[in-house]
Amino acid sequence: MRAVHRRRSKERTLAEQQVDAVVIGAGPGGYHAAIRLGQLGKSVICVDRDEVGGVCLNWGCIPTKALLHVGEIARQISHADALGLKVAGLQIDRAGVVAFKTGVVEANVGGVKTLFKANNVQFVYGEASFKSATEILVKKRGGGETTIAAQYVAIATGSAPVDVKAWPRDGEVILNSDDAVQMKRIPKNLLVIGGGVIGLEFATAYTRLGAKTLVIEALPAILTGIDAEIGKTLGRILKKQGVEIVLDTKVGTIDKSGKTAKVTFNGAGTGGKDETREFDMVLVAVGRRPVTDGLNLAAAGLSTSEKGFIDVDAQRRTKVANIFAIGDVTGAPMLAHKGMKEGVVAAEVIGGDKSAAFDPVAIPNCVYTDPEVATVGLSEEEARAQGYELRIGKFPLAASGRARTMNETDGLIKLVGDAKTDLLLGMHVVAPQAESLIGEGVIALEMGATLEDIGLSIHPHPTLTEGIMDAAEAAHGKAIHIVNAKPKAATR
Repeated sequence: MRAVHRRRSKERTLAEQQVDAVVIGAGPGGYHAAIRLGQLGKSVICVDRDEVGGVCLNWGCIPTKALLHVGEIARQISHADALGLKVAGLQIDRAGVVAFKTGVVEANVGGVKTLFKANNVQFVYGEASFKSATEILVKKRGGGETTIAAQYVAIATGSAPVDVKAWPRDGEVILNSDDAVQMKRIPKNLLVIGGGVIGLEFATAYTRLGAKTLVIEALPAILTGIDAEIGKTLGRILKKQGVEIVLDTKVGTIDKSGKTAKVTFNGAGTGGKDETREFDMVLVAVGRRPVTDGLNLAAAGLSTSEKGFIDVDAQRRTKVANIFAIGDVTGAPMLAHKGMKEGVVAAEVIGGDKSAAFDPVAIPNCVYTDPEVATVGLSEEEARAQGYELRIGKFPLAASGRARTMNETDGLIKLVGDAKTDLLLGMHVVAPQAESLIGEGVIALEMGATLEDIGLSIHPHPTLTEGIMDAAEAAHGKAIHIVNAKPKAATR
């Protein structure tokens, strides 16, 4: 009996793997953590039940931006006559668009797999759960199980779309964002429920490709949480481009019949009366939820907050010292680049860097509509709520020489500063290439720049970036390319 017991124990030990760290989830946060751990010489296994790259590379950031780029080109072609170009009969090849999007995804996923190999990161397809704080059970996708013993564990399981039970998703008529990115068809009439980032990006993409789109938002403004003036500016531009937006209105019933759905909604946008319209596609984009189901957190001594998030400190360490959590599972903002930085921080802490910490002072947020929105730091409303006396500089794209050469003069650059210290508090942009323009605001906030610093810096001409300099100069009444506002009379 003793011999049999020893043999079974030996077999069990051989079936297990012993590594320095396990990363659960191969999305942006997870693969950044895994690669940095590999760079630090740690033995690391990354586990994911789906594909390398997670939501971002496969169903979120990358494929949606590919679709949005196609839509942007389509819009430019449709207005090419303003530039003296005659382009007749633009046709949308849906299959070709999807093939382009798929190729972009596959290239990015393949790139991460190559980086895994180069940095000695083992990748395992499977469902991971805790057996204990130092043991991970993996149910492999191809069948079978294995247990991995690890000194450290990083949870990077991301988030998933919120599904509303009253509007059952079928993937054909009632969709979530994962379905919408597949673009199985381009609807004639599209309803987007939710005026947040995801809803507006898909509204933009589908409208550009031929859909007549209505966006319904339950709150009084789109993009709740960003600078109000910026949100209003984008809303005005999108409406001009043909996207119908109804605010302060709630969707009630969705009656699906065959390949269409009759939707009833009511609110300020309908004058307080029920209104019913028919759509051949409804996208539910009301938010995302953290994915922790199946992890068996209790076995590791962990739990989640009321909203389902895992609490962490500045080093992304949970209440269990050897377990870290990064990305969407730790709470808002749910942004890929936030998860990426958190992944690097967690890996460096595991690697022995006691000073590594996550600093949220300058986390940019980008909305890839057309034009784009990008913000960093405090909005005007947030700054006032925190008691700041403000100095604000604005520069409209209509005054930008470069914007005119692009025939893209709808937009605004806005800087929010502290009137007492002149320090930049926030930068907010509605413009083409806002995603790239915001980088200057990120660096300025990180370096503690003043509005004067930005205004004195020589920016290249003609560019959109010089609009940032103009906005900074406008804050001091020194702008050259716009008429400066007269100083307000002193009040007692």
